[in-house]
This record gives sequence, structure tokens and C-alpha cells, in this order.
Amino acid sequence: MIAIIDYGVGNLRSVAKAFEYLGFKAVIASDPQVVLEADHVVLPGVGAYEKSMESLAQAGMVSVVKQVIASRRPFLGICLGLQLLFEESTENFGDSTSIAKGLGIFSGRVVRFPISELKVPQIGWNQIHKIQETPFLYKVPSESFVYFVHSYYVLPEETGLTACTTDYGLEYCAGIAYGKVAAFQFHPEKSSQVGMQILKNFGELKA
Repeated sequence: MIAIIDYGVGNLRSVAKAFEYLGFKAVIASDPQVVLEADHVVLPGVGAYEKSMESLAQAGMVSVVKQVIASRRPFLGICLGLQLLFEESTENFGDSTSIAKGLGIFSGRVVRFPISELKVPQIGWNQIHKIQETPFLYKVPSESFVYFVHSYYVLPEETGLTACTTDYGLEYCAGIAYGKVAAFQFHPEKSSQVGMQILKNFGELKA
């Protein structure tokens, strides 16, 4: 069973429907115990970083996410679900001395796109450059197009954590993979056949 964590952030139904389309059993779970008992766990999310961390804590899911990852079960973060895995974000603050704390699973921070002629947020299709061989990106060609909606991106401290990159004014991390944990800045559930392949890869990982 795939549990999609419900902490009041994001369109969870579209993620669930994508898994169901692929033939997987997926449940939207607001009960921490249901998440703890699941074989695979998904952390989606859209919106503000600090508020989302507060919502995650209020839902009793902070320790749950950490337990699931520590148990080495397949875990997938989507969009904000990638950013929350890192230590901190400058979102909502405007300077690098003020930060919002994340889950701290991985070392690094979340920063805003620099001011440029490019429109922020980035909304739409962009190509990913595959740089890590990982089961999560099996049968996903480099230069594939996927769908993004975001104004902030992650800066992992460990370069080997980055599974794929993309370019939007600069090259940045579009996804990470470590063991049975992966997270992507883009939305696989909105990324047509490429996204379906990524979700299929995740669903087929052995728990």
C-alpha cells in the first residue's frame, strides 16, 4: 500500500489518481499510524515552507516521516515535499540570515530564484538532465520534459545526492535520490508518460 501524507497542503487526489491509474493501491492518510504501516510513503506539497512545516507538525507527521525514512522503506517527496527534507529555507524572509527550519533529513537549504529577466515562479515544462543512475529514474531519458511550479529550489550540501538537474536561469537540483528515498522539484503526476514512469518505478520498489 502507498500512503500519501495528508497534512492539509496540496492537491493529493491527483497524486492518488496517478498511482491508481498505474494499478497501485494508494490511500490519502491523515492518520500517522496508517502512514507508519504503509509499504511506500509519499510526501507531496505546495505552498509556503514555514506554514507547511507547522501543518506537518500539527498533523503529527514530523516524527512519522523521519521514522519511515529511517526504516528504509520507499519514500517519495514531490515539489515542496523535496524542499521540506532539507534543513532550512529563506522563503518568506528575504535575507539569508533569517530562516525557516525544515525536517533536516539532508544537509542544505532552500533559496529563491535570483532576480533576472525570467518569470518567477517557474510554471510549465522544462527538461531534466539525468546525472545519477537510480531506480527512480529507470527508463527516464536525459532531457525529458517534466512539469514545474515553484519559486524556490534546493541547494544540497552533498553533490552526490542530486539525481537530476534542470536549467532556469541557472542549473539547479531538480531531484535527489539516496537509497530508497527520492524527491523531485517537479510534479510527476502532472508530467505525462515521463512522470508515470517515475511513479511506476517508485511503486515497484521492494519495501
